[in-house]
Amino acid sequence: MRTERLVNGTAVFVDGAYRFGQDAMLLSAFCKVRRAERVCDLGTGCGIIPLRWHDRGHRGPCHAVELQAGALLLLKKALEEGGIDHILPVCEDLRTWRPSQAGQFDVVSCNPPYFTGGRQSPDPARAAMRHELTCTFEDVCQTAYDLLRDGGRLCVCQRPERLADAIAAMRAARIEPKRLQFVAARPNREPVLFLLEGQKNRAPGMRVLPLMVTQRDDGSPSDEILAVYGQKRKEKS
Repeated sequence: MRTERLVNGTAVFVDGAYRFGQDAMLLSAFCKVRRAERVCDLGTGCGIIPLRWHDRGHRGPCHAVELQAGALLLLKKALEEGGIDHILPVCEDLRTWRPSQAGQFDVVSCNPPYFTGGRQSPDPARAAMRHELTCTFEDVCQTAYDLLRDGGRLCVCQRPERLADAIAAMRAARIEPKRLQFVAARPNREPVLFLLEGQKNRAPGMRVLPLMVTQRDDGSPSDEILAVYGQKRKEKS
């Protein structure tokens, strides 16, 4: 186990099985959670998304749902160290979990498994995070619909080849895609990720945001990705 520190000092505990990557940081920023909103992160893993929201000032009720008990132990350790009491770890299957606050959430986020087939990791925890073994994208959308208030937002990230699947699943669950952003390493390269926001029971009409580029020509982080991590470029003297 090791500790990562977010820009304002919030601890995130990770280990070999449960850690976070750039996609989770991008998704947490894309959600644009407001300070007092009621929010929920599905498949939270080590809790990076709720913890980053907290680090950036969110103080409303937050449910962090995860099926893997080992991952939630890492989140609980971070909550204890930080004295954080507005994030509630929930060890449940998102397909069947429905809290008493269902229908009242402002934002639901999910960094879902990316793969429906192919070679799987021999580590069961790793395999469940990367492959749709315990839930599908359709499951995520249906749960989000049940949790959200009318107009509430579902925010997800996924690989570009699954964009059509994501839009179809959202619409089937009566969550209308409203905001889309592609992410690429360089402007002249194909996107490696997309970020998508849908709203419950809203009319069609989707806005496509400018491409998010994560690297400069020299391979150093772009200003956009530095802002996501709360960092500033160190200028050479």
